Amino acid sequence: MADIESSPENLDSIEERLKNVREVGNQATWSLSSCKPGYGVHQLRDGSLDTYWQSDGHLPHLVNIQFKRKTTIHDVAIYTDYKLDESYTPTKISVRVGTNFNDLQEIEVVDIQEPSGWIVIPLKDINDKLIRTFMLQIAVLQNHQQGRDTHMRQININSPVQDKHISTAEFAHFQDKEFRMFQSIR
Repeated sequence: MADIESSPENLDSIEERLKNVREVGNQATWSLSSCKPGYGVHQLRDGSLDTYWQSDGHLPHLVNIQFKRKTTIHDVAIYTDYKLDESYTPTKISVRVGTNFNDLQEIEVVDIQEPSGWIVIPLKDINDKLIRTFMLQIAVLQNHQQGRDTHMRQININSPVQDKHISTAEFAHFQDKEFRMFQSIR
């Protein structure tokens, strides 16, 4: 279990980190365990820190993110604000991965205290390698002040950016006679 604090000092590291990742949440299908009318997936993904998802029901509250193809996930970034949301703010979040709802495995449980800003949850497997998955589930297990419903203002799913320069020079060294005749253009 990890304790994560959100603070202004982390802004520089977040900006530096954003150069190495890209947001891939738009490539997935999102669903929620519950929501109040007008406070659903659209508000969670609209890019505004003034709107939010509000759950409606008993804990745990679930955000399900399903990708069409197996996707490498670097981290999950969640924006919450204790000053605005008080008892609606999560204190314990679980992140689960799998191929579908039936085989989800918990890979991270995070305790957060009075967060105000982006909470970045790095995702790695037991071998310290990045997670590749079809499905990601974020579960709110507990709220501040024993609140029942939860608010999450934004969620971003980040994948690593791979700078892969492809050059024909790598492929121009043919060894076989049959291939050497294609080494140069006449």
